[in-house]
Amino acid sequence: RTLVDVLDRLHVSAGWEEGWRSLESVEYFDLDTVVAYTSLLGNATTAAKVGFYLEQHREALMVEDAHLRSLRELRPRQPHYFFPDARGGRLVKDWNLVVPQEVIDRSWEEIE
Repeated sequence: RTLVDVLDRLHVSAGWEEGWRSLESVEYFDLDTVVAYTSLLGNATTAAKVGFYLEQHREALMVEDAHLRSLRELRPRQPHYFFPDARGGRLVKDWNLVVPQEVIDRSWEEIE
């Protein structure tokens, strides 16, 4: 549930970068539970965020096609912004999600 809740509320955490990094420190998620909980919430934007995150970490988290397929069925029909108050970014068509360029580029890694 933590993965889904953090991505659902990145805008109220210590910041999206901190939330993203915190999630990356977790080595294992029960992906069936992640998909089920995402579906239970019934929020298309959250489903797209979770799907985008899992796709970005597919190898490390051993994400299967079935997990991504299930989440794609829940994604928004029209493009939604990754953050509620954001404007700009790049449309990730697979998820109908407008993602800030710094998230796509993982630009925070450049300053470490």
